[in-house]
Amino acid sequence: MQPTTRREALRGPSAPQPTAVQVPESADRLPTRQVYGGAAMWWIGAHGGAGENTLAALTLGSQPAAHAWPLPSDRGAVSRAMVVARTNYAGLMAAQRVAREWAAGTTSGLVELTGLVLIADAPGRRPKELRQLEQHVAGGYPRLWTLPWVEAWRMGPPSAATMPREYRALLADLNLTAATN
Repeated sequence: MQPTTRREALRGPSAPQPTAVQVPESADRLPTRQVYGGAAMWWIGAHGGAGENTLAALTLGSQPAAHAWPLPSDRGAVSRAMVVARTNYAGLMAAQRVAREWAAGTTSGLVELTGLVLIADAPGRRPKELRQLEQHVAGGYPRLWTLPWVEAWRMGPPSAATMPREYRALLADLNLTAATN
């Protein structure tokens, strides 16, 4: 089924499946870190340069998770998180590793994974092979959003004034508010 928009409804597992997915080797897992205080959303970069700092700068009350699972310090609390990756091969493979780790249940009860945000690694259309890999990887996440390349952010800081509609739609879908910068 081909999506009609660049954002899609529920498409993959909505919860981990620890009995079906084996915990990855430690080298293939993200570290964990204790977080204090709540954030409306934790952006987890699957790899360096994924875009989690950009999304945090654009969103009020959100935080980058520094390429780690944000484990809440308060007993009974759950961190709401989104994995972020680029649409190149390395980024997609990193997102796949994170999906496997989540599916294995390593953060069950501590992190609520909302989905995957893929940010274009370059302007223009991606090659067919990367689009196919993207669809495969996205199947391991509850939801998928794909965001375009923003040329203006290459030469200056990201801002709400230059935020494309796809970014605004992501924030609206997640009930988040754009920062005014």
